[in-house]
Amino acid sequence: MRRLASAERIRAFLSRLGRVARSPATAYLTGGSTAVLLGWRESTIDIDLKLVPDSGELLRALPALKEALEINVELASPDLFIPVPPGWEDRCPWAATEGRLTVRHFDLTAQAVAKLERGHTRDVADVDAMLDRGLVTRAALLAFLDAIEGELYRFPAVDPGTLRRAVETAAGRPPMSAGL
Repeated sequence: MRRLASAERIRAFLSRLGRVARSPATAYLTGGSTAVLLGWRESTIDIDLKLVPDSGELLRALPALKEALEINVELASPDLFIPVPPGWEDRCPWAATEGRLTVRHFDLTAQAVAKLERGHTRDVADVDAMLDRGLVTRAALLAFLDAIEGELYRFPAVDPGTLRRAVETAAGRPPMSAGL
């Protein structure tokens, strides 16, 4: 059984992955990895990431790294589940540089909307934490949804009405710190 991924274990994984990169590449972290590295969770079940380019050298390294570090790694990012407006790469905060590997957090607003689309309790709590920390704004969530709504047909698993309600609900909630 693999162990949970703490910030230390995620950084160790990224460091080792960076040593494998022979040419410039970017790893976009998403989900629990972002939550752990930005500080609102202690650990996550797996490291979700997108590799660009998804070169063979990095992909081939993943199974050995998973085994050596006893960590789960998934190739997953918001653009696999919802449309993401062009220019998303420019909206990805830098996280680290490991050799020729640049590590960024996938567009935080895209992550938040993808989490709201899934609608799991932990995902909604993550979005609340992102809002509370000012990592995303209520206006940005609504603007993002407006920008992608016409492309939702490309993702038949997404119910546009349910997604709109989830985003509007999250955008309408007061910040968690407001009640403290």
